[in-house]
Amino acid sequence: MAIDAKMIKELRERTSAGIADCKKALTETNGDMEKAAEYLREKGLAAAVKKSGRIASEGVVASYIHMGGKIGVLVEVNCETDFVAKNEVFTAFVKDIAMHIAASNPLYVRKEDVPAEDLEKEAAVLRAQAINEGKPEKIVDKIVSGRMEKYYDDYCLMEQSFVKNPDQTIGDYVKEKIATLGENITIRRFVRYEMGEGLAKKEENFAEEVMKQVNG
Repeated sequence: MAIDAKMIKELRERTSAGIADCKKALTETNGDMEKAAEYLREKGLAAAVKKSGRIASEGVVASYIHMGGKIGVLVEVNCETDFVAKNEVFTAFVKDIAMHIAASNPLYVRKEDVPAEDLEKEAAVLRAQAINEGKPEKIVDKIVSGRMEKYYDDYCLMEQSFVKNPDQTIGDYVKEKIATLGENITIRRFVRYEMGEGLAKKEENFAEEVMKQVNG
């Protein structure tokens, strides 16, 4: 199938990939737009893994304030160049991350950031729960291991499901943007403030409130 400029333009708008890559993807997939987009996505994610070890010392610190001032987030996200730091795709991505932190309240950026003593305490609690549930001793360790993964999913930012796309983890979202922007991207640190935190207050679903604000 002949690949024309209109097809290349359409694929580029959908994927943000370069002209040469779009042409190659369309050629490899015989002009099938959906397959070409998937081809570029897979190629980009593979390249993102290679870029993940590169130094990222530029970037931005972004803020997100929940309507009414109930929650405030500051997050530092790094990239490799000042050029990308000013890119609209990158800045929108960082805003998404700050919004997600406001909604999902992670405690750590990644698994490796969880203090060993916290892991030991959580594992001890989960072991006691499994034993109290009458689980056979020979499978208790396996049960604890599985439940620790749930702990990571709940409290580690990179393992959490992205609030705007629950089928995608934040870690996958980062890889997607690395593929799109062609630079390593890392979420370095964040701080989250919640109005009245630690004080007695009415129970509210902040994740739902944040999403209502986003979807407006």
